[in-house]
Amino acid sequence: MKTPLRLLTALALASFTSLFAADGPGLHFAGKEGPGKGKKIVFICGDEEYRSEEALPMLAKILSQRHGFDTTVLFPIDPEKGFINPNEQKNIPGTEALSDADLLVIFTRFRDLPADQTAPITAFLNAGKPVIGLRTSTHAFNGKMEDGGWTYGDWQKGGFGMKILGETWVAHHGAHKKEGARGVIEEANASHPVLRGVKDVFAASDVYTVKNLTGSETILMRGIVTETLDPASKPVEGEKNNPTQALAWLREYTAPNGTTKGQAFCTTAGAAVDLVNEDLRRLVVNAALHLTGLEVPEKADVAYVDPFYPSFYGFIKDEAFWPGRNLKPEDFALGKAPVAVDPAGSPEWPFRETGPKP
Repeated sequence: MKTPLRLLTALALASFTSLFAADGPGLHFAGKEGPGKGKKIVFICGDEEYRSEEALPMLAKILSQRHGFDTTVLFPIDPEKGFINPNEQKNIPGTEALSDADLLVIFTRFRDLPADQTAPITAFLNAGKPVIGLRTSTHAFNGKMEDGGWTYGDWQKGGFGMKILGETWVAHHGAHKKEGARGVIEEANASHPVLRGVKDVFAASDVYTVKNLTGSETILMRGIVTETLDPASKPVEGEKNNPTQALAWLREYTAPNGTTKGQAFCTTAGAAVDLVNEDLRRLVVNAALHLTGLEVPEKADVAYVDPFYPSFYGFIKDEAFWPGRNLKPEDFALGKAPVAVDPAGSPEWPFRETGPKP
């Protein structure tokens, strides 16, 4: 007996819906089989420079399709027209997804969110749940953003970055868009599970200055400033690499309620082009497994699920650019891969795929 076309269509739609559940704003991936089955990760992106809106969907796909986690990616959204706008600092809808999340991965820069979008973040932290912060998340928030007197936005005094991740914005230690960053494992912690299978980390974004760590952190990697943005580039000579800056670490944080403790992992690498590097992806995936109480394998699978075409980093101030591109969360769904669009004036960086030419 032949299956009616209407039934086949319904089954296909049900299968699609299971991958992209309509349970709130953003992008949703149901976990396949894997150690993370039954656990949920929420990714919050929103930075003007390093293309977090490209980086986090790629990582969310890996963690859902390769490791079994249910993942949700939240984006900065134009409140009137609904497109992804990295320059929109006051709207990342969907943070209520954190209510049943096991891990938060955040990659934001100077956001100033309203109270209704802030409260779920506070509740998540007050539960002592783990956090992964990438690149600009040391200065994730700005302005008067606060909740119950706990300030997020006062990054000059520490804010979320200092309180949760252990650092705030200080400076570029390497020459921006000229010198890269090579990760060197901290010998004292070389056997840490988060470093399993991690050997060769290179980031085209420069090394950040890190000066506020207290010594209680577990330093996993330090960043060596390299002469150029070529992954084969040599370290610069002289004082810039003496001492070296911390590039990745783990620490315990105290929640906004003043009593609850939680664990955080931070790396000052993480631009979309940085994540072309397999071992940097592995470092982040290992951290996700470790912080959710799972065993880290000897070499975690971090192969792309879909092609990854990262844009080079840089500010895009043309007010017509993001409305013109008109990206929506569903443009990063399974089976989709937006092509790279580099900001004007970007250096040549041929160490990535940029997508099919139109």
